[in-house]
Amino acid sequence: MIIVRIVGILISFYVVVHGHMKMNLPTPYGKSSLNNGPLLADGTDFPCKLRSGVYDSEGASNIYALGRTYPLSFIGQAVHGGGSCQVSITYDSQPTRNSIWKVIRSIEGGCPAQGQSGNIGDNANAANPFRYDFTIPSNIPTGSGTIAWTWFNKIGNREMYMNCGPITLTGISGTWENFEMLPDMFRANINNGCAVPDGKDLVFPDPGRDVTRMNQGTTAFAGPTGSCPYPTSRSPVKAYITTSTSSLNFASPASGITSTISNDRVDNLCTVEGSWNCIIGNSFQRCAGGRWSYPQQLAAGMSCKPGEHKTLSWNGMNTQNSE
Repeated sequence: MIIVRIVGILISFYVVVHGHMKMNLPTPYGKSSLNNGPLLADGTDFPCKLRSGVYDSEGASNIYALGRTYPLSFIGQAVHGGGSCQVSITYDSQPTRNSIWKVIRSIEGGCPAQGQSGNIGDNANAANPFRYDFTIPSNIPTGSGTIAWTWFNKIGNREMYMNCGPITLTGISGTWENFEMLPDMFRANINNGCAVPDGKDLVFPDPGRDVTRMNQGTTAFAGPTGSCPYPTSRSPVKAYITTSTSSLNFASPASGITSTISNDRVDNLCTVEGSWNCIIGNSFQRCAGGRWSYPQQLAAGMSCKPGEHKTLSWNGMNTQNSE
């Protein structure tokens, strides 16, 4: 029994030292103290792997122009079969648990590695050969803040990874409303009641407009389980799917949506591209990229006929399906 426990401790130590991944670009905060492990299972080091020196710049500087595309790369070979990643930003230079994170890029499957059934190797310092990118929205405010990469691995322990770095956004400043319309960062596996199934590539409940699906190892996709947040963005989804899938399953999210909008479409999936769905007569959504957009509320005094339709009519007005 003692030998078994010692072996377990040694394996755990090996995983912490040699396993996992960390962000290379954008350049992270506190590189000297950043390890390649996940967030703690109890969530106490969220966000950004809170630790002594977590927000020390150590020379890190990521200056991004609105509307431009930039590289996302990693260090390490323990890719755990890939998984799903997001890139999010906050305008807080030293984020706390109460910071508002908004997603600007989602990659469902194939991140941080494509076509892998396990790990590439065990060299924690090797450059990951897979490259990704993200685009800074052109209509959000300029200023300083923090950028984060989050990852939900496909195989292995149910974990959430999060590395953060400083950002300075330049260009012609957009509006806070546009920033607020972006989806919230997805969180799971950190003692928040939401979890990601093992052996599946996560399909985010609300990936935002810039989403790519690139699963190449399997065709296994699945949504999260448990008390996961309902989508909060108000912008329609524009999905870019690079690999077909045979199964897409969402668990029912928690009932936190306001009383004026029904959560009839809790699965967030749709089949008739361009169709409309009127929700209890006072809000609507549209099928785009295989998902229902976040519900939009009609103006006061207006109403629509509940249910799915090829066109959306309200108070005698008709919206044609242009798809």
